[in-house]
Amino acid sequence: MALANELSVTPFHDITFHVPEGTFMGIAGPSGIGKSSILKCIYRTYITTSGNIWYKSLRYGEIDLSTATERQMIHLRKNEIGYVTQFLKVIPRVSALDVVAEPLLPFGYSLEDARSAARKLLERLLIPEELWNGFPATFSGGERQRINLAKAFIVRPRLLILDEPTASLDNDTKQSVLAILKEMKEQGTTMIGVFHDWDMMEQVADNIYDLRSIKREDHNNVLEVRGQK
Repeated sequence: MALANELSVTPFHDITFHVPEGTFMGIAGPSGIGKSSILKCIYRTYITTSGNIWYKSLRYGEIDLSTATERQMIHLRKNEIGYVTQFLKVIPRVSALDVVAEPLLPFGYSLEDARSAARKLLERLLIPEELWNGFPATFSGGERQRINLAKAFIVRPRLLILDEPTASLDNDTKQSVLAILKEMKEQGTTMIGVFHDWDMMEQVADNIYDLRSIKREDHNNVLEVRGQK
């Protein structure tokens, strides 16, 4: 029996795909078809009601993310799987520089080395230097989105999930993001993403999975995700 505060939705079914290591798969389809829900299931923000989500982890080997323990998911999010959305949640009085640098500290970086890497990334994402010591809570939507991207990019995760990561960005910044994504692919990062900008998705994606092609009457749910070996 479902608890009073539980909510069950069925945005999609019969989802089956395989993402080869070091490639980028884009997910396409009209608004409301379930693109973001798929990403949240992989990151385990949402829990699936059926099916499997297979991921090859460095620590756990081949693991089903749909049934992984909370401890396993915490480890994977911290060490292997990154997630980028349009929104940034930060402590109000932490500088943009330290927000971006912080993910490197658990990997043994000194604070100064982490800040040095953060400065380079903020510069590449066209964040003005005068904002580096400012608080992202006061930034515009586009500036916050660039901080969010920098925070995810700096650790170069093995699997990177992107949910409309460039929706608020100008064309110059989009090109910078595109260049970084291509570099990450070359370095072995596997990526799955939803883009508002079809042209940008086509430039970076090796394959595009169009949800409109799914026979929605079939209820055989399978999500198969392969990360870097």
